[in-house]
Amino acid sequence: MLTTVDKVLALKSVELFDRIPGEDLAQIALIAEEITFDRGEVVFEEGELGDALFLLVDGSVSVRREGRAIADLGAGECFGEMAILDSAPRSATITATTECTCLKIEREDFYDIMAEKPEIAQGVIKVLMRRLREAIGHSATGP
Repeated sequence: MLTTVDKVLALKSVELFDRIPGEDLAQIALIAEEITFDRGEVVFEEGELGDALFLLVDGSVSVRREGRAIADLGAGECFGEMAILDSAPRSATITATTECTCLKIEREDFYDIMAEKPEIAQGVIKVLMRRLREAIGHSATGP
């Protein structure tokens, strides 16, 4: 079982949250639910409506889109981050490739914190925008 301090440290290790002050991360840590997945277990399926983001504390997952492997993620990485702001269908299927521990942050809980601390929302939006620009740039130069 992760302590609040463990959760804060895990959040701080992720780019999405690394610029957010520790006291604000403590608030996020309080709403972050620790969840474990067995090897081979599907975390979520492409096309499902998203309502939470996940931070990998330990273990690894595979990311598949339209049945093709597109990435492998490990400890300190997050996935499903678009769902924290938007309820659009998931763009990929995530499957645990090892036993893994994640922190799950539900959109509604995160909205409550963002309403109190707009700088958290600004930090998350900046990271997501940079990732979007990188993805657009990458796809424009890709095959």
